[in-house]
Amino acid sequence: MSQRNTGVTSQVVNAHACPVREVLDRVAGKWSVQILVAAAHGPIRFTDLERGIEGISRRMLTLTLRNLERDGLVTRTVHPTVPPKVEYALTPVARELHASLQQLTDWAERNRLYVAEARAAYDIEHDPEPADA
Repeated sequence: MSQRNTGVTSQVVNAHACPVREVLDRVAGKWSVQILVAAAHGPIRFTDLERGIEGISRRMLTLTLRNLERDGLVTRTVHPTVPPKVEYALTPVARELHASLQQLTDWAERNRLYVAEARAAYDIEHDPEPADA
């Protein structure tokens, strides 16, 4: 196959893969997963998300919620109270995604010790210098 044809083929493959990769990058992000899991039990307020997700900054929470809303995974409802009460809830599409995330979370819980042991064994086997050196 000529060099020119190879380039065309890879462009076509990349054109199809890019949207999928973009969606996976969004929903598999560290903060997105935690927000989706936290909101799975019903509407949740911003401050509850902020308190419940360790390590997330207010700005990162705002940006991630905005992106999830833009992607149609979260709805934002502002209640006309003083001060305004804002709640976030999963859309039906996000609820479907949550089922998959729950399976992944369950798998991680079941296999976390196995992974930790495998890492330790790998590190021992591939240690370039003994600890006594």
